[in-house]
Amino acid sequence: MNKKIDDLAADNIRALAISMVEKANSGHPGGAMGGADFMHILYTEYLNFDPKEMNWPFRDRFFMDAGHLSALMYSQYYLLGNYSKEDLQNFRQWGSVTPGHPEVDVLRGIENTSGPLGQGHTMGVGAAIAAKFLDARFSGLFSHKIYGFITDGGVQEEISQGAGRIAGHLGLNNFIMFYDSNDVQLSSMTDEVTSENTAMKYEAWGWKVITIDGHDHNEIRRALNEANAENEKPTLIIGKTIMGKGCVTSDGSMYEGECELHGKPIGETKADYLKTLLNLNANIEEPFDIFEDVKSHYDKILAKKSEDAAYKKLAIANWRKENLDLSLKLDLFLSSELPELDLSKVVQKANAATRDASSAVLAYLAENVENIIVSSADLSNSDKTDGFLKKSSPLKRNDFSGAFLQAGVAELTMTAIANGIALHGGVIPVVATFFVFSDYMKPAIRLAAIQELPVKYVLTHDSFRVGEDGPTHQPIEQEVQIRLMEKIKNHSGNQSLLALRPADAIETSVAWNMALKNKNTPTALILSRQSIKDIPATGESRYNDAIQAEKGGYLVKSVVDADITLIANGSEVSTLLEAAIILEKEKGLKINVASIISEGLFKAQSQSYQESVIPKGKLVFGLTAGLPLNLEGLVGDTGKIIGLEHFGYSAPASVLDEKFGFNAQDVSKEIFKYLDKKL
Repeated sequence: MNKKIDDLAADNIRALAISMVEKANSGHPGGAMGGADFMHILYTEYLNFDPKEMNWPFRDRFFMDAGHLSALMYSQYYLLGNYSKEDLQNFRQWGSVTPGHPEVDVLRGIENTSGPLGQGHTMGVGAAIAAKFLDARFSGLFSHKIYGFITDGGVQEEISQGAGRIAGHLGLNNFIMFYDSNDVQLSSMTDEVTSENTAMKYEAWGWKVITIDGHDHNEIRRALNEANAENEKPTLIIGKTIMGKGCVTSDGSMYEGECELHGKPIGETKADYLKTLLNLNANIEEPFDIFEDVKSHYDKILAKKSEDAAYKKLAIANWRKENLDLSLKLDLFLSSELPELDLSKVVQKANAATRDASSAVLAYLAENVENIIVSSADLSNSDKTDGFLKKSSPLKRNDFSGAFLQAGVAELTMTAIANGIALHGGVIPVVATFFVFSDYMKPAIRLAAIQELPVKYVLTHDSFRVGEDGPTHQPIEQEVQIRLMEKIKNHSGNQSLLALRPADAIETSVAWNMALKNKNTPTALILSRQSIKDIPATGESRYNDAIQAEKGGYLVKSVVDADITLIANGSEVSTLLEAAIILEKEKGLKINVASIISEGLFKAQSQSYQESVIPKGKLVFGLTAGLPLNLEGLVGDTGKIIGLEHFGYSAPASVLDEKFGFNAQDVSKEIFKYLDKKL
């Protein structure tokens, strides 16, 4: 270690960070200045990675919670050679690789997209769980560390309670988090909003807590040494830091620890940008330069990182020679590919609720896919993920041989953890709860969509037919909300989420097959609590018919020259089939019925295919147990939709069907009234 070089490197990071913000006239310089010492020591002396292969699966990982500190990350990674001077100069500009909040870019060292406080470190907890899960199956290969970085705002976000509780409960000693505790928030000092004892809180959750001077490099080293030696607990390192460390005024007086240094360029505060650069030993003519001595130091560091990684790679290569079968399994896990599966073999009970049909699939997956972690928010016996649990076991402290995460009542935490599992790689995450509680999950679902993560959501109790539980549990508006994500394109140009509401048990098997094959975006499976009548087969088998759902929609009943096409998804499809029989018998009509499991996927098909299912210019009638908006994009201007535009009520599902007019007899009357006006 060389104190002079270490101090100079930290100041270089500070100078780069404030220069980025100054040039962009936008950003958060103060926190970056405070966190520079920890980042420099962590990356040069502790974090194990291969500079030539940043996506090496066996690397340590760093998860940033405070996305507003992106300038800190880009400055650090610039010293590592992952960004160019031009990249930093284009901070927050159109088309740059240095956006205002970091977006996952593993080859440059960015492990996660962060911004909404609290989720970044929770994803880190998920990555730590994934590493423990994999190490239980490939002993010694995944013993790497997951590092997190959190600030006052992240600690205050409610999700930190769930992440802290679960990490402590599971004894994630491979998770080490630095808390940049500078007592300053964006609009106030922290003592204006909280008086909690953060150290005691984390200790109560079962964490090791170390409090240090976050600018003292020897104290940082001591804390990281202790954290890396810890065998039973995750570690929180509370680093007492100074907001705007190194800032000075125009007369050279120190100006640190002030609230205004948090979220605007230094030049717009009482501090002086140029004098601060000089105080940080930077060249005011070339503020984006790496100091010569720092560059020389980092060149040596990178060479050492590569050398250390080469030794680890050699050890892994030797392990592969001695464990040929496990080596093949490891490759399968890391490839994101699946073993051969045939979900048509899953035996489904007649007229089953789709949550039960999903349970049958999960039981099959438990026996045929070894790298799945399923999680439920204290509802496994109701969302029926217990089909998986019965053939597996829960993850436990010191025993990660199981594959079921009992998350407790913490939907947002559970969903953000799933994002971290997916980001780590090698493991397929599945999370489950009641559909109405997806409200708690949506911030993490949104980040999964932005990061293009293949998380699977099992969302049961999908309609007012939850019944007696009443309006708080009846997701009238949730389907519209989740399907909005199908209408948003991700940065790869694809629909950002796949939402599937299957029409019967067999279509649920097909929906699961679609979810497993979808490796580029999250998938939501929207499932019923109540039993649903099976859709009759029209071809060789119901499964072969239902495979057409892979196009987002298909006809479950088809006649030539139909008078009308009826469309729905989920349990309403069978209701329409019953209504069609009534109308054909009593009115002599010719009727087609379509199951549109995913509007987004259906709309991605060719125009000719869409019109083969829903003919253009013909009469269309839609039925939905949610808001009519669910089907408005499908029925056209002249179509008719029956849905709900009010919250539900507490009563048995059969009573609600009758009161809301969702039985076949009432629906057939509505269809005929619509036809009577149009024909």
